Amino acid sequence: MLVILATAMDNLDKEILNEIQWTFPLVAQPYHDIAKKFSITPEAIKERLIQLKKIGVLRQLSAIFDTRKLGYKSSLIAMEIEADKLDFVAQQINRHPGVSHNYERNHQFNLWFTLAVPPGSYLKTEVDKIKKLEGIKKVRLLPTIKLFKIGVKLDIVEEKKHEIKPSEEKKKIRDVKFVATEDDKKFIRELQKDLDIVDRPFLNAAKKLGMTEEQVFEKLKQYEEIGVMRRFAAILRHRDVGFVANGMIVWKVPEERITEVGEKLGAFPQVSHCYQRPVYADWPYNVFSMIHCKSQDEAQEMAKTIQNQINVDEYRILFSAREFKKTRVEYFVEQKFSLEEKISA
Repeated sequence: MLVILATAMDNLDKEILNEIQWTFPLVAQPYHDIAKKFSITPEAIKERLIQLKKIGVLRQLSAIFDTRKLGYKSSLIAMEIEADKLDFVAQQINRHPGVSHNYERNHQFNLWFTLAVPPGSYLKTEVDKIKKLEGIKKVRLLPTIKLFKIGVKLDIVEEKKHEIKPSEEKKKIRDVKFVATEDDKKFIRELQKDLDIVDRPFLNAAKKLGMTEEQVFEKLKQYEEIGVMRRFAAILRHRDVGFVANGMIVWKVPEERITEVGEKLGAFPQVSHCYQRPVYADWPYNVFSMIHCKSQDEAQEMAKTIQNQINVDEYRILFSAREFKKTRVEYFVEQKFSLEEKISA
């Protein structure tokens, strides 16, 4: 599969994907703007993006919203599952509409997933439902205590790779309280959808919302300024562009150094996510950082290079052995959840 995808993409495809992972023009004809940057026609840009979607590399073009700013409560959850029940438990957990990522990892805690619940719901209630499943031996809730960074950008143009050092500046946002109104919810429901690859892709959403395209862009920019929208961007399928070593580096950081280390880790371009999370007697790691590499050896080398710059003695990398689910939470969309409690004969 990877060989097919590698041959299906040329350097210009990779350059375009690098660009739109972080910077997508919020204008009436965005594909025209992208075309100008690469000195090709809008039709050529659209054809390339349609093909990249067709082969599965480009998963989605959409607004990426901040779960917590929308009033949702979320947590990373680690479970120890009996080996022969792992697939069943994972598939049942996948049925929950608030589960966006679900992986088997190479550890005693062998199932790791993220769970988000809407305003008015309780994480504990949902976790208690899941805990009834057969085969679960341990459950550890690992909510975010402090967020240092969130934002995946895969450097898929080989010759443009960043040096492994803390060189990125943290994006500044205005810290204001946000409570979603019914109009906000309608807007978010529309803009979280995959964007069409047509000349005026925002026009349909604007019409449905009774807005002009310009009003849509103004609202998106306002959301970005206050952190409700992290960015409008392309989301890629990591494995399909060769990033098969999805490594969660967990660090045991002295309490007094957590903020310093977390902020430094967040400044590495190679680190896509960085959080402080709680510790347990059987889980002493308090800072989590994600990297995406093309091999486990590359990830091990990267972790060592990072360790030398942050001076933290204890860490380990948990690689995902299997990806059970990877999607985006659909915000403000009513969905029910039920479980099968036993494995069918």
